Amino acid sequence: MSDAPDNLVLELLRAIRAENARTNEILTEHGHRLARIEIGMAGLRRDQASDAEAVALMGLRFDRVDERLDRIERRLGLIEA
Repeated sequence: MSDAPDNLVLELLRAIRAENARTNEILTEHGHRLARIEIGMAGLRRDQASDAEAVALMGLRFDRVDERLDRIERRLGLIEA
């Protein structure tokens, strides 16, 4: 009868180890998934910065076109100088 409590304790310890191993696997997978999310977020930030640069460049080009149009209108006498 003394073997029964030992076996019970060993069985419980094995069950705890198995559950601990499954928990570790889940945590590892979550860590990998989080890393992939962080990589995706970094890509989005790069895209957003690129878009902001493109908008700034378009604004600069628009300003230049506006200046040229004003100059043309003044030469043709369409607006007062």
